[in-house]
Amino acid sequence: MKILYLEDDINLSQTVEEFLKDEGFDVVCVYDGEEALESIYTARFDLFLLDVSVPQIDGFELLKELREANILTPAIFITSLNSIKDLSSGYECGADDYVKKPFALKELLLRINALLKRVYKTQERLIKVTDEIDFNIYSNELIKEGEKIALNQKELLLLKLLLRYKNECVNFENIYQNVWQYNESHSYMSLRTYIKNLRKHIGKEHILSIKNIGYKLV
Repeated sequence: MKILYLEDDINLSQTVEEFLKDEGFDVVCVYDGEEALESIYTARFDLFLLDVSVPQIDGFELLKELREANILTPAIFITSLNSIKDLSSGYECGADDYVKKPFALKELLLRINALLKRVYKTQERLIKVTDEIDFNIYSNELIKEGEKIALNQKELLLLKLLLRYKNECVNFENIYQNVWQYNESHSYMSLRTYIKNLRKHIGKEHILSIKNIGYKLV
């Protein structure tokens, strides 16, 4: 799982980065809001960890901008701001959780794991995609009868988005925002190609086309 970690305290940033990497996460550290925004628009992440009081763009404004752009990546605020007003502001701008400083590294790990399982509506690392196919939400691997299925990056991002909203229609706008990078051009034809490839692995009957709206994983 790839995490973007926004924190301007370099010592804390290094400590959290080392801890999460030891737990198997891929962590990208940034130190101000502008750098965070640039990283988010040039790569795709599974989780945002955001301090609030950082240079350039504060964490609240950053997440608000991302949510307005339909970037749905789960987000946890990690901050010393601990009033009810601050807590309310954090959730109102789109946060999924809020960790108050100082915090134990183990607590952060527990909250990350709980959030990821909540996002994918499971209590396990493996999501049952079909009777024969599972998806590992930590290693980002599609597994069929014990064999790992190779997916390219776009196919993987598309599958993860559909899994998050299983049995719900994901519209084209959200797909383009969350699968293509900011500097990439997208097209309906290329999306159809990725859908076609996923259907080869999962089965056509499990990915439904909702005419003129989007796709649904069932």
